[in-house]
Amino acid sequence: MQQFRHLTPLALALGLMLGSPTLLAAEAVEVPAVEAVNGKAPLPLEELRTFAEVMDRIKAAYVEPVDDKTLLENAIKGMLGNLDPHSAYLEPEAFAELQESTSGEFGGLGIEVGTEDGFIKVVSPIDDTPASKAGIQPGDLIVKIDGQPTKGLSLMEAVDKMRGKAGSKINLTLVREGGKPFDVELTRAVIKVKSVRSQLLEDGYGLIRISQFQVNTGEEVGKALAKLRKDNGKKLRGLVLDLRNNPGGVLQAAVEVADHFLKKGLIVYTEGRIANSELRFNADPADASEGVPLVVLINGGSASASEIVAGALQDHKRGVLMGTDSFGKGSVQTVLPLNNDRALKLTTALYFTPNGRSIQAQGIVPDIEVARAKLTREDGGELIKEADLAGHLGNGNGGADKPSGSKQQKAPRPQDDDYQLSQALNLLKGLNVTRGE
Repeated sequence: MQQFRHLTPLALALGLMLGSPTLLAAEAVEVPAVEAVNGKAPLPLEELRTFAEVMDRIKAAYVEPVDDKTLLENAIKGMLGNLDPHSAYLEPEAFAELQESTSGEFGGLGIEVGTEDGFIKVVSPIDDTPASKAGIQPGDLIVKIDGQPTKGLSLMEAVDKMRGKAGSKINLTLVREGGKPFDVELTRAVIKVKSVRSQLLEDGYGLIRISQFQVNTGEEVGKALAKLRKDNGKKLRGLVLDLRNNPGGVLQAAVEVADHFLKKGLIVYTEGRIANSELRFNADPADASEGVPLVVLINGGSASASEIVAGALQDHKRGVLMGTDSFGKGSVQTVLPLNNDRALKLTTALYFTPNGRSIQAQGIVPDIEVARAKLTREDGGELIKEADLAGHLGNGNGGADKPSGSKQQKAPRPQDDDYQLSQALNLLKGLNVTRGE
């Protein structure tokens, strides 16, 4: 498997880390003399003159005095913000927060957001955070923050408003599936994200849940696989990999997770305009999962790195994808540090699944569609069985009688209240039955 070399955790935060570009200075002279090196297009002098004129007009006529620094920084934000929803100009505080988020601990609500039609849209809440505990769901539109409309706010501006001191309260006004607006009050907290959780659902069948892809997620999944085998006492008969509501994160971590389940072949490749953005990642022969039958759960909150893993496993037919269509973020962002504690987060490439599929704005379609649903159990009382009848014959093979009410009450299990997870477990059992295991 190909590896990134000499990457810091920050560099891995969004996939690719390219060296800061060389800054070139050029004097504004006549157009024929302004050809850039290597045959690049000349500087647009007319537009630059217009930009300078607009700055002068604002400084002279705006109702309040505005300094050059504010105007230039706003211009840079607009330049980045109008490229695509994921490119941004990071001021020192936002740059530091980005570094914190990839380390697994940061302050806020625990919510991944994007933009849609000028509104702030929830991509997914993060497990065990104020957002998930308050019932916020993927697809919810945040129309107000503390009573202030979000329409027209940039993504970074909205994130800044939602961040704050742990313990402070915030009120979000949400719209869900075109319904009426409703308010949710949350208390900000220090978000400590454990990206990988695992447990045995029942004998022989395990669950690995990845809430987001951090720098060490690949290593943690390897440990989880080993622990499940140890807890089960023998090789697993089936595994559910839960990527629902996973907003993504570190590209390299996604590659490492997919590699745990693949023995060979391409995992993902990226294509961009610059040479450094064209990368290919292949699986190595080791298989930490030991070829265990696999079901991968995805939904509309599964984005970016989650889609890389799901797409690779689907293309290699390594597992069955179940759930609903994923989010559709198929772009890679590069963090380019600047010289003043600021940085650019710039979209530099698109990624493609092994079969050459671009996920951008389309997402991954599951092999078996299973919508989110709420399980309810009927309590109609248990009917009388043969073993309840007086004078019934015993079992001819010497087995114990099983009268009504003989079943022991089982401890609550995750699949009992999670329809998609229960369907994934049933599929794994069915696969083992048909294989004679």
